[in-house]
Amino acid sequence: MDNFSKTVKTEKHGRKGYMRSMAPIDFKSRISQIPGDIMTVASRDVVTIPPTMPVIEAVKTMLSRGFRRLPVADAGTNRLKGIVTSQDIVDFLGGGKRNLIVKNKFKGNLLSAVNSSISEIMEENVVSLNEKDSLKDALNIMIKENIGGIPITDSDGRVQAIISERDFVFIVSGIVTGKTVNDYMSKKTVTAPSDMSVGTAAKSMINNGFRRLPVIRDNVLIGIITASDIMRFLGSGEMFDRLVTGNAREVFEVPISTLIRRDVVFTKSEIDLGVAAGVMLDKNVGSLPVLEDGELKGIITERDFVRAMVD
Repeated sequence: MDNFSKTVKTEKHGRKGYMRSMAPIDFKSRISQIPGDIMTVASRDVVTIPPTMPVIEAVKTMLSRGFRRLPVADAGTNRLKGIVTSQDIVDFLGGGKRNLIVKNKFKGNLLSAVNSSISEIMEENVVSLNEKDSLKDALNIMIKENIGGIPITDSDGRVQAIISERDFVFIVSGIVTGKTVNDYMSKKTVTAPSDMSVGTAAKSMINNGFRRLPVIRDNVLIGIITASDIMRFLGSGEMFDRLVTGNAREVFEVPISTLIRRDVVFTKSEIDLGVAAGVMLDKNVGSLPVLEDGELKGIITERDFVRAMVD
């Protein structure tokens, strides 16, 4: 086992998972180009679902496991058939083009639609990697295809693991990179007023390819909602019951402020990327708004760490 593999395994399975260093490190040097080293970072705790699984059961699986994406694989062979994400679910339940399936195929009957197979809405042209590929291969494909996670298969197409942007945040966490949040954050941040409806927010996310929206009230950031938050809201409990019994309009008119589940976790623009990555992992968040004197200046996301590594 090479030193890179030893380091990653030690960090990933340690108590905190962070390595500390006083001198700046070229974190690009931590991205291996060695064939097969993708498996040192990828998660083998991958859950696949069969193409026949009902949509609602896929939603329950994602919510219970805290996953944003699920590879879809043949039940007998575990060969990769597709992938479904929380954005696809939101799209289907009312956010975008996939909702046309409900209107056209199921005549607007959402209850029938959510009990149909996940193959109705999964992405069939799924991008995948082989277990013999390198971390550099994963980075390049994530940037090229603009995707946040990639299933990893063996030579027979059977799902073995999955790698996501979060795995690269882990690689950066705790090291001194010499690069700041300001270097890579998005400075033109699209925000949403706290009284925006869930339906409007869902459509905005799907149509613009957003995964999250910072929520503003009286010019103050009060939280961030994600596609997974909207999926959780629409797919569980009382709101789901209303959704499938014909009261969809009142569900989608609920203000997005009611979806905020946690206090704002933020950072500052001069913070080193390694420190910001550690905060994201500690707080289990996929992004950090950047605040200066209480004012929102931008946002840094898992995607930005991937971008930094190939810059």
